[in-house]
Amino acid sequence: MTLVKACLFDLDGVIVDTAVYHFQAWRRLANELGFDFTEHQNEQLKGISRMESLELILKWGGVELSEEEKLHWATLKNEWYLELVNKMTPNEVLPGVPEFLNVLRENGIKVALGSASKNSRLILERIKMLDFFDAIIDGNNITKGKPDPQVFLLGAEATGCKPFECAVFEDAVAGIQAAKAGGMKAVGVGSSDILTEADFVISTFEEMTLDRLNF
Repeated sequence: MTLVKACLFDLDGVIVDTAVYHFQAWRRLANELGFDFTEHQNEQLKGISRMESLELILKWGGVELSEEEKLHWATLKNEWYLELVNKMTPNEVLPGVPEFLNVLRENGIKVALGSASKNSRLILERIKMLDFFDAIIDGNNITKGKPDPQVFLLGAEATGCKPFECAVFEDAVAGIQAAKAGGMKAVGVGSSDILTEADFVISTFEEMTLDRLNF
């Protein structure tokens, strides 16, 4: 058994649920381009980058754009998303998260963020959680999206820990795959029916204890 020395957290759907804001902004974009998509389709956007999400959405709508047009729409979508994010409050932190992060810090376990979001610092500031993290690796630091393990390997490096000493908390299949590809423990946050590759799954952090990390 290897003792966990660092915990790496995805942001959207793990620390706070901004997925609804992404959905609203992407759906507004689709509507402006003359089509719509479903919440079920939106699940496929979890854990992937902004441009990868745009490519998928355009494919669903059968819309072809130039690279310049894609950049314009992606920028516009982000502006709409940020309008919503700027209204966030600490009340939107998911249940049990601050308590578990406090337990980790009290026991000397490093805490890092590993997110595809380029807005992670803004979100953490809005929900008053920036000070909880020893390192932040996000869309501004990475060149490869999940399921590539780059974001988590950089997170491990930033905390001074080996990959096998890290546990990753993720709500997306691509994120779980990234953790496993990086040689880390993977804890799913959400549904065990979806996150089948995780080492174990919790529905909320209220179920999480220090003992469960070391298995």
